[in-house]
Amino acid sequence: MVYSSLCSSPWEKKIRSFFSGKVDEEALDSLEKIFYESDLGVATSQALTEKVRKLLKKDPSLSIEAVLEEIKALLLTEFKSPEAPPMGKPHVILVEGVNGNGKTTTVAKLAKFYKDRGKKVLIAAADTFRAAAIEQLEKWAHILGVDIVKGTPKSDPAAVVFDAIQASISRGIDVVIIDTAGRLHTKTDLMRELEKIVRVSQKALPGAPHETLLVLDSTIGQNSLEQAKIFHQFTPLTGLIVTKLDGSAKGGVVVLIHKELHVPIRYIGVGEGLNDLQMFDPESFVKQLFL
Repeated sequence: MVYSSLCSSPWEKKIRSFFSGKVDEEALDSLEKIFYESDLGVATSQALTEKVRKLLKKDPSLSIEAVLEEIKALLLTEFKSPEAPPMGKPHVILVEGVNGNGKTTTVAKLAKFYKDRGKKVLIAAADTFRAAAIEQLEKWAHILGVDIVKGTPKSDPAAVVFDAIQASISRGIDVVIIDTAGRLHTKTDLMRELEKIVRVSQKALPGAPHETLLVLDSTIGQNSLEQAKIFHQFTPLTGLIVTKLDGSAKGGVVVLIHKELHVPIRYIGVGEGLNDLQMFDPESFVKQLFL
């Protein structure tokens, strides 16, 4: 798969510039800084720099192309291709995230993703704190031709989830996608509400939710890692969706999050359109980082 919409950070240009001058320890420190400022994190930045140091010590005349290929290969070892989770019937997906990360839009994109694959989809509009979120999902549900279960503004989101799962069972739905209210990961009371949604889901359908996906904004860099750690603590995550991997994103945070959390990246968002959600493919992603 090629991420045709992904405009990644200009790593290759910076690295080529690095090799245009004298390569000494000071220059290697600058190379490590390039990696770190691309949100790869300390450990990966140091590992990549050490790899380059050893390569050049072994063969000082090594071409830049060969060095770049070695860097790509090392980055690729940070990833493990995500395996598709076992499908429930209905298959319940809980979508979480902080305000502004593109969560509600991502729910609509997921609905289209599954519908395009022949699945009967139901959206649970459980962000009852924002009437606009419910209206937005209603509009998309109508456009996509999928079912939706909603509650009234300020109603109990867990009750909406229970009703949605019960409705999906009676209607023969294949996939239930739950939109939850955006919340600050630092607010413990709001995080407890997510725990309640999980408990109610299990009551409505043993084993649910089958997937718990966290939507992260790549443009906020390493702050997204802190968000992920706390969400993972309250509601163990089965996968991540990294959004806004467009011209403003650095991209390296994807490597960092995967390395730190050991939670697979399931999808990436590369735009605002309903078709701009792509399954994550490590090889294609690493390749795009250097284009």
